[in-house]
Parts: sequence; structure tokens; C-alpha cells
Amino acid sequence: MTSVHKIGQAGYGGPNIIKEIVYALTAGLIAGGLWKRHHWRYQRRTREFYNMLDRGEISVVVEDE
Repeated sequence: MTSVHKIGQAGYGGPNIIKEIVYALTAGLIAGGLWKRHHWRYQRRTREFYNMLDRGEISVVVEDE
């Protein structure tokens, strides 16, 4: 029974702090990059809308027929 217990203990050396920090930083940077990309896309779409509105290509007022 003790040999089985020792084999189980040999596989797990405890938490590797440096590896966990690197994983967390990588995940955070990827999530932050995706979030920033989403906001840049939304900002570009809003800017294009207002530019078209200023040029008179579109209107927010419904025309009466």
C-alpha cells in the first residue's frame, strides 16, 4: 500500500508558480486583445455611420411618401 501511495505522490510536484503566472498572463493578453479588437470594430462602425450622416448619404428621418 505504501508503494502505491509513493507512486501517486511522485507524479504531482506541487504548483509551478512561474508556469501558472505565464498561463494567466497569456490568457489575459489574449482576452484583452479580443476585447480591444471588438471595441475598435464597434468604434469604426459608429464613425462610419456618422461620416455617412454628415455627407448626406443616409438619413435617420423617415421620408413621407
